[in-house]
Amino acid sequence: MTAEADRGKTEARKYNEAKLASLYDECYDKIARYIFVRMGSRAEAEDLAGEVFLKALEALDSYKERGIPMQAWLFRIAHNIVVDHLRKSAKRQTVPIDTVPVVTNLDPVTTVEKNIEMEKVTAAMKQLTPEQSHVVTLRFFGGLTAGETGSILNKSDGAVREMQRAAIEKLRKLLVIDDKSWG
Repeated sequence: MTAEADRGKTEARKYNEAKLASLYDECYDKIARYIFVRMGSRAEAEDLAGEVFLKALEALDSYKERGIPMQAWLFRIAHNIVVDHLRKSAKRQTVPIDTVPVVTNLDPVTTVEKNIEMEKVTAAMKQLTPEQSHVVTLRFFGGLTAGETGSILNKSDGAVREMQRAAIEKLRKLLVIDDKSWG
């Protein structure tokens, strides 16, 4: 390898390291929240989120921009780590959506009303297909775009948007029916 090629690899590595460092600050909480919703344990979510960035750093030389943002690549790593972890643990834990912390300055009445709503959403989410639930989790808890979600799930943007639409439609129907039974 020539000195120029070595220098080019080193510069690319430094650029990707800087990008990964900035994404750590920007995405760590999103990735930890995504893992938490899938795993059900805050401690495990934080450990696995750290592992995501460690694996990304180890694989940084193999990362190439192919129209997929590095953030989506990180969520793909997170997805794979969660799948591997669940496979190893043999029992799958889920977390009710209402246990995901939401920072708020609302009064207690509003907080209680929101908690009741989250209980309804949690119950409704359990009635979605696993793929629909995964799309909703990535899109709304992970904050990813349809394209980023599609790259993680190996689906097209359109397929992700369709799964999201179907999931939201099903949730709306379930929640409307549920509202009538609560009243």
